[in-house]
Amino acid sequence: MKLLRTIALDPSDTFVFEHAAEPGEWAVSGAFRFWGGDPAALEGKDRAAFRGGFLGLQSWGWSTLVQIVNATDEDRAAVVDLLARQLVDKLGAPDLDTARAAAEEEVTFSESLCEHLSDTLIAVHRTSEDGEVHEAFRTLRARGGPKPFKAFSFLEAGDEELPQEEVDLAQMLAESKRE
Repeated sequence: MKLLRTIALDPSDTFVFEHAAEPGEWAVSGAFRFWGGDPAALEGKDRAAFRGGFLGLQSWGWSTLVQIVNATDEDRAAVVDLLARQLVDKLGAPDLDTARAAAEEEVTFSESLCEHLSDTLIAVHRTSEDGEVHEAFRTLRARGGPKPFKAFSFLEAGDEELPQEEVDLAQMLAESKRE
């Protein structure tokens, strides 16, 4: 079986997100963190987390990329348990049984993203349209097979269609200075 772990190829997540996940944490998509809110109203680092973050389960922080890793049944059970406890502690789930059912669903979804080879990296792009959150996932793999990961040594392997998007770095910098 395979699950997701956060990975940091450089320190950029510490600048992009209010709270960056530590490398090597178990991870899930984390889109549920934005339920009940208006994604269009998000600004700055919260907007960055919505648009392109995976949720690290230990720190409750965000990661731009996750890595597919081999896992055991015990690892999976621990991930479900950790997420269930976080749902109670951080989001006020009514009880551990209710939280465990939600955690099980979220981990099952994460497993569905792990159909690729171990060590494949995954990125997410989230949008909100008519009150619905849409997620598109891209896979990245090292050129020439497995080796230590370095930024800019990846070939996009997924063929998912993503919307064209313009990034205004000057505006992002101005927003970060206001926060």
